[in-house]
Amino acid sequence: MRIIDIDRWEEVLVTITRNKTRSLLTAFGIFWGIFMLVALIGGGNGMQQMMSSNFAGFATNSCFLISQQTSEPYKGFRKGRTWNLENHDVEILRNNISNIEHITPCLSRWGASVVRGEEKGSFVARGAYPEYDYIEQQSMRFGRFINDVDIREQRKVCTIGTRIYQTLFKKGQNPCGEFIRVDGIYYQVVGVCSGVSNINIGGSSEETVTIPFTTMQQAYNYGKEVHIICITAKEGTLISTMEPDIQKLIKSNHLISPTDPQALMVLNMEEMFKMMDNLFAGIRILIWLVGLGTLLAGAIGVSNIMMVTVRERTGEIGIRRAIGARPKEIMQQILSESMVLTSIAGLTGISFAVLVLQVAEVGIRAGGTDVHFQVSFWMAIGMTLLLLSLGMLAGLAPAYRAMSIKPIEAIRDE
Repeated sequence: MRIIDIDRWEEVLVTITRNKTRSLLTAFGIFWGIFMLVALIGGGNGMQQMMSSNFAGFATNSCFLISQQTSEPYKGFRKGRTWNLENHDVEILRNNISNIEHITPCLSRWGASVVRGEEKGSFVARGAYPEYDYIEQQSMRFGRFINDVDIREQRKVCTIGTRIYQTLFKKGQNPCGEFIRVDGIYYQVVGVCSGVSNINIGGSSEETVTIPFTTMQQAYNYGKEVHIICITAKEGTLISTMEPDIQKLIKSNHLISPTDPQALMVLNMEEMFKMMDNLFAGIRILIWLVGLGTLLAGAIGVSNIMMVTVRERTGEIGIRRAIGARPKEIMQQILSESMVLTSIAGLTGISFAVLVLQVAEVGIRAGGTDVHFQVSFWMAIGMTLLLLSLGMLAGLAPAYRAMSIKPIEAIRDE
């Protein structure tokens, strides 16, 4: 004789409700595990976006050359000799290294006095070519950046950073065409700009007056001196493969020992960005390990609780087997309880994690940072499927235990 057919899912819910305390303890393990996993993944995505925004607009395949004192004697020159990069170094590199895409020299003067009327401040003066925009992309608020005509005619024009604009001009005023005095020399403002990234090479763009390179060389009597040479590589070429040739050419041109490790400092941005990528990859791996570990612990808890439940319901299962329930139906009953309990707890955890991430996102965006502390739709679908899989796996051992119960043994236990 078959047992009386009833709605299996209703029976599952009744069973779970009947064991409230045990069900709540089991559900909390799954809830906390999936909450941790989703919150860590969403938070990790947001942190990566925040870090990446600091590098936006900056050439990742770039390097910067800066001269320093020599650390080895060479061809009659003593150790500790001071030397400078010069204009012809740029031409030598451009003509001898074919994989260079953009190369531009820069000058920097810290503590330059910038004055307009009664307003004044101490900022950075930078001499640059228009190609500098390929190194550090400039966001123009007013006007334009330095152009080739400014360089060729050595015009006394400049662009100013937003911090300088706020110091010297009224809010909303268009400064283009106005004159400012930089270290006693008047320059006409042609634009207001700021760097898109937060990387500062030779000074922050927010606090920098940018002057045509040729004009600054003449105004400050730098002669042929260059403070920084900026280089970007062609697509598909690594800066690290070009670095030995760059070092060799520069050192040969200035009679510096080829083995001197200190004389020429090369800031390889490619290596720095690679380190950041490796750091984010490590963080993602750690997030998944912690989240999945917590979730697995919750699933093991579900399995243990279900095993205890099966033991307590031995008599009930034996009676059902005696009146016609097949082993398959007993197994489905236990698996259904495990999957329902896991799914309810897990989906609640996902929803709560999304809520917490949304609150964090709103709070950070209020501070002016555009960031998304959320997981994707497909990630949420994947989490749901993972929950169902874990629920099924957690219920397998208890289900096989229940399926193996024989009616006579169940009656004897009673």
